[in-house]
Amino acid sequence: MAGREGIRLRVLMEPRHGARYEDILALAQATDSAGFDAFFRSDHLLGVDPDDPAYRPTDCWTTLGGLARDTKRIRLGALMSAATFRHPGLLATIVASVDEMSGGRVELGVGTGWFAREHAAFGFPFPDTGERFDRLEEQLEIITGLWRTPFGDDQGFSFEGVHYRIEANRTPPRPFQSPHPPILIGGTGPKRTPAIAARYVSEFNAGLGGDLREQMATFTRACEEIDRDPGEPRRSACVPVACGSTPAEVERRAEGMAPFFRGAAAIGSPDQVAEQLAGLGELGFDTVYLFIFDIHDLDHLALIGAEVLPHLAAVKVAGP
Repeated sequence: MAGREGIRLRVLMEPRHGARYEDILALAQATDSAGFDAFFRSDHLLGVDPDDPAYRPTDCWTTLGGLARDTKRIRLGALMSAATFRHPGLLATIVASVDEMSGGRVELGVGTGWFAREHAAFGFPFPDTGERFDRLEEQLEIITGLWRTPFGDDQGFSFEGVHYRIEANRTPPRPFQSPHPPILIGGTGPKRTPAIAARYVSEFNAGLGGDLREQMATFTRACEEIDRDPGEPRRSACVPVACGSTPAEVERRAEGMAPFFRGAAAIGSPDQVAEQLAGLGELGFDTVYLFIFDIHDLDHLALIGAEVLPHLAAVKVAGP
């Protein structure tokens, strides 16, 4: 199976202390100006330190709706929306609305949700792992079913599951993109995650950590088991980054990065960061999301856009 040429470089906002919309907009506009492919944000209401009194929560899709009107070129999305936060009928409508507002630049990343303390702090139920996967699978069937229901279908869309029920929806949400926005699923799970992803995704995300080569092989097998071409979906990785023109600048940007993130991070000069990211192409990754923690350091994005991004356009991406 032939691979692709060039690695798409995207920005993933994971603010240490939360953000105001003005901060998010400034980062998204800097992402656009620097030439990145897309701006994604996490769907969290608490930070890494759940008791950080400085954290400012914002709703993921509300802010993406604002960015849909306040940006022009970059694609926009969530990595990943928690299936525990929103009913699938509502989520399908929200995403379709933002897709129309953006002129067809939206992508839906969705997952099971994992942060138990966050759910408790905001009053969301947090079922066990098996139920969360069951709910995610039903959500995807509903969301894609609603989006794919033809205009004027007299029967509408219906669904009867264990956790959700849709009864004869004859006016489903209509995304701008056809047949619907790209769907992303990801994670390091060896069974249900790749199996669900093989059925639904435009892009499989390997998450952060773990054996990336084995994760890609597992996803390939999941596609083959349902007779899907494993070279069709895109494959992406998340990489924390600290890039600088001088050693002092590199260290300043890496300072405070937790050991867990440092272990998977691209850290160094522009040439060093470009080399580390290009290595992902050999593993079959055609898309990289750069974790950005300091959302006010816009010079960081400008540097990466000017001196790292051009090197990735010609990288040969290995096929599955």
